Amino acid sequence: VQLQASGGGLVQAGGSLRLSCAISGRTFSRYAMGWFRQAPGKEREFAAAITWSGGSTSYADSVKGRFTIFRDNAKNTVYLQMNSLKPEDTAVYYCAARRDWGTIATMGAEYDSWGQGTLVTVSS
Repeated sequence: VQLQASGGGLVQAGGSLRLSCAISGRTFSRYAMGWFRQAPGKEREFAAAITWSGGSTSYADSVKGRFTIFRDNAKNTVYLQMNSLKPEDTAVYYCAARRDWGTIATMGAEYDSWGQGTLVTVSS
């Protein structure tokens, strides 16, 4: 499966962005999805995850209440709505797919495929 993340950009603190992750290739298969991020000089960290059905989601404490992950399986796309953005949200955001589609995963090693990343920059 191939993943294409988009929607990043420059936004002021307090603003919003919506990231998209388009899934192509074996789209007849089911995948759980996750969003991870990597800030400059830091390790990659988990941000949010969702099962194939959308019935279960999980968020890092740092984004809980501000970010929402959701998906449209008819469009083979997963989204990350980011509100009340802070400068510390500045990072490259990556989407990832997991074949174990019915469970939530928060560790990068549990994902099978990765997109190329999209840069989000939040100015103060």
